[in-house]
Amino acid sequence: MNIEKSFLRNIGHHLAKYLSQSRPDTVQIATSPPEQLAAALQRGDVLLVDGSSRVSGVIKYLTQSSWSHAALYVGSGNTLKGDNQEEKVLLEADILEGVRLVPLSEYSAGHTRICRPVGLSKDDIEQLITYVVERLGQQYDLKNIFDLARYLVLPTPIPTRWRRKFLTLGSGDPTRAICSSLIAQAFQSIRYPILPDIDHRPTKDLQGRISCQETLSSRHHSLFVPRDFDVSPYFEIIKPAIRHDFDSKALNWELTPPTAES
Repeated sequence: MNIEKSFLRNIGHHLAKYLSQSRPDTVQIATSPPEQLAAALQRGDVLLVDGSSRVSGVIKYLTQSSWSHAALYVGSGNTLKGDNQEEKVLLEADILEGVRLVPLSEYSAGHTRICRPVGLSKDDIEQLITYVVERLGQQYDLKNIFDLARYLVLPTPIPTRWRRKFLTLGSGDPTRAICSSLIAQAFQSIRYPILPDIDHRPTKDLQGRISCQETLSSRHHSLFVPRDFDVSPYFEIIKPAIRHDFDSKALNWELTPPTAES
């Protein structure tokens, strides 16, 4: 059995390397200069990434979104600096290396979006970050790697209603991470909503009057994908370029009008 597990892990490692490689025909353009992105981020923010790897293409198709990856901004002070002295401030579940910390430069040159939870206290933020930091070193779910690789090698049209389910085909092992599931678990641990199921239940007061009460229930963490943080009504979208003192009148425009060939 140990030999079989070792064999599967070896295959999974090579598949993960293949899936994490960038596609040569994909070019991502940064929507914010790195310094503006860094200045806009706050601890507890979710950074969505428009990835260019092979697995990113699969996730984009299955979620019908440009966001293929999510990382949590944990800020400084969680680990020592890297070899290049750049602090590792983002925590993510990487398909090859598992749960890890990376510097902002890992994604600052690409298309990103900041999603910020609203109304959290300092204690809430600390609990959120403690939850994910305690899981550093956990490995990516091997079964999910096989599932994603199978789709990439043998692409089949998948009905829209089944696509989200397709991303949840992990083993269910709580010590294994799948894409944005870890971040979803962290927010659920402090009872902060992402896209909860909402039930409207009739209630009766002491006078016999009937009213409707809204009740939220959490979805399973494996059902969340990166785009959910973007479309969630409970996360604010932060635009670094217009965050402070933006003045459209001060922009330097080219005087020559563009042509159709430009």
